[in-house]
Amino acid sequence: MRRLVVGALILTMALVIGFPQIYTRLFPRAGVVRVYLHAEDKIRLMQLEDYLVGVVAAEMPAEFPVEALKAQAVAARTYVAKRMGAGGAVNPLHPGAHVCDDHRHGQAWLSQEELKKRWGILHYYNYYYKIKAAVDETRGQTLTYQGQLIDPAYHACCGGRTENSEDVWQFQAPYLRSVTCPYDANPRQVQSMSLSLEQVDRALGVSLSAVSASGQENVSRDIKVIEKTNTGRPKNLIIGGQQFSAVVVRDLLGLRSTNFTWEMADDFITFTTTGYGHGVGLCQYGAKGMAERGYNYRTILGHYYSGVEITEKAQGDG
Repeated sequence: MRRLVVGALILTMALVIGFPQIYTRLFPRAGVVRVYLHAEDKIRLMQLEDYLVGVVAAEMPAEFPVEALKAQAVAARTYVAKRMGAGGAVNPLHPGAHVCDDHRHGQAWLSQEELKKRWGILHYYNYYYKIKAAVDETRGQTLTYQGQLIDPAYHACCGGRTENSEDVWQFQAPYLRSVTCPYDANPRQVQSMSLSLEQVDRALGVSLSAVSASGQENVSRDIKVIEKTNTGRPKNLIIGGQQFSAVVVRDLLGLRSTNFTWEMADDFITFTTTGYGHGVGLCQYGAKGMAERGYNYRTILGHYYSGVEITEKAQGDG
């Protein structure tokens, strides 16, 4: 009899302790984010606001002013809320997950252990709770346009003016309009990178090195801009007789920005880029500059996302 009682007690405790976890996995609440972690090759369940701390820490330097971090938190919350909501974006790369931790697929995310390594123990607690405060003080806030969650594109620095969405991607969003960015003060705004013609050929599938070896002059004519964006950046180019979008060139060659020029000398091309990222939406260094001049996060977001509203309750956050 005693064995039966003890067995029933153990079973009851196991159900009490384990059932909530099992239930959450089977029927996750709307406020739980399913995050695919590449290093672990598995999906981890996280509370939305806890997940956002890791996103903001990964996406924006912790040294930035709090108002810039708040703007980043609202943009990041909007991104994941749209993917968590009914009819949200499908994740073909990681079925069953809302998002992952790879910035190339959407938003980056770092664990507390990774942040300790990045910042060091001395800075960890100061930075972590600074970012957590930015997330907590904007809790439940998302960006909407005409009642719908937006696609809150953001990037490191635009170089003085952001881009229209259709100049970078294949869609036009009324809230992703080109705006001036007078306070973008990234100390590494302009960068140069030299590539051999053979490297460019391998990356783009062209034959510039063959043209150079043939002894033809004016090889630079094989690279020309045929269309520019609203801000004067390259939009479409002809390289080695083939057409490329500037976005593709940037990705394949590993350039920092689509705002680039080039010079050819001997068997090398030197690309000079201004800014860092695609240039659409929130400019993070621009947000930093605005915050340093006394603008709050609401004003910052309203500047970079045209005509949006800050909705106080995250859609689908139960």
